Amino acid sequence: MKEIGPIFSALMRNKTGVALIVLQVAITLAVVCNSVFIILERAERVGKPSGMDEANTFLIGSLGFTRDYDLTGSIRQDLDLIRSLPGVVGATTTNSVPMSWGGWGTGVDTQPMDPSGERRAKGTAVYMGDEQALDAFGVKLVAGRAFTPEDVVDQTQEGGFTAKSIIVTEPLAKALFPEGSAVGKQVYGFANDNGLVTIVGVVEHMQKPWPTSRDVDFSTLVPLRDADGSSARYLVRTEPGQRDAIMKQVEEKLLAANPSRIVRDARTIESIRVEAYRGDRAMMTILISVMAALLLVTGAGIVGLASFWVTRRIKQIGTRRALGARRFNIRSYFQTENGLMVGMGVVLGVLLTYGFNIWLMQNYDAERLPWFYLPIGALAVFGLGQLAVFGPARRASQVSPAVATRTA
Repeated sequence: MKEIGPIFSALMRNKTGVALIVLQVAITLAVVCNSVFIILERAERVGKPSGMDEANTFLIGSLGFTRDYDLTGSIRQDLDLIRSLPGVVGATTTNSVPMSWGGWGTGVDTQPMDPSGERRAKGTAVYMGDEQALDAFGVKLVAGRAFTPEDVVDQTQEGGFTAKSIIVTEPLAKALFPEGSAVGKQVYGFANDNGLVTIVGVVEHMQKPWPTSRDVDFSTLVPLRDADGSSARYLVRTEPGQRDAIMKQVEEKLLAANPSRIVRDARTIESIRVEAYRGDRAMMTILISVMAALLLVTGAGIVGLASFWVTRRIKQIGTRRALGARRFNIRSYFQTENGLMVGMGVVLGVLLTYGFNIWLMQNYDAERLPWFYLPIGALAVFGLGQLAVFGPARRASQVSPAVATRTA
């Protein structure tokens, strides 16, 4: 501890080199802390289960091209055909699936919608489905019942929302009814924003189509079948290991069953997940590369500066050795010197870290950086500095007193 004062004074004689290292350490700490936070946040998002049986489920579309194409009849015929295939667990027509980045949404509440906007409804995704919706999506029913054929109605643009029952996810049910069961309760939010519908079932978990949504688990299944237009989308779930074979079989049979349409866009839910999180994975890769480069540059800078100082201080080191300094003392000197530099960088880095985080919050809707990232990041950067200076410090400790005193 007594040597810290003289070591600090010696450091101040090399202000340019010290300033560069301090700035490098500060920038590294700020970038590493925020990058690790973003990477872990994105990794959690990418790994979040959708609630579906992703490994055994696929989507396939149908588009009629004749003027008199019967969409309602085609849907019924197609579903009967798909459900009759061995290995099919469930099949339904739907408008969207989790992670697809496209679909419907609405606000639901236990009270009529407030025109003044003083009360915010719970935002929910809306998935269409029929009596096999739960089997097709592969979601787990935790309360109430599934849809029955009597619940399912055809939806048209003129008729609007005509269903009277819905199934909600457990997180949405708890948000709407914190106390007691949601089954049998009625909510507003459908049919011109103030139509009452009854919750007949609750499923454990099901994501919205938009993975970045704050309330990503607030989803609703409605017993509707699209009766407008000429296109339909079928969600099919199979027995384990049979998805790919059945997907090909379904495509072939749908084409053969009705030549007045195009069968297209056969996609597995796993491929939808990959596409949905492609940007997140790319960002994680970039941030990891940036962190690695910064740590490498900072470590190399410390090694270079310490090696330069060792070379310049050969005579001084030899003199100290001749006066009785042990190798440990020489090593300790350079490690303490490095610790002071890195410590100053950490202090500046704390300010930069929070400043960078505030900028990310204001411009990119990022979350606030948890406090514990800073001490962990500071320890990591300090450890990097000590590791980087170890080689030059060890080399300095091995200088022979006799050789040093002969140095001009």
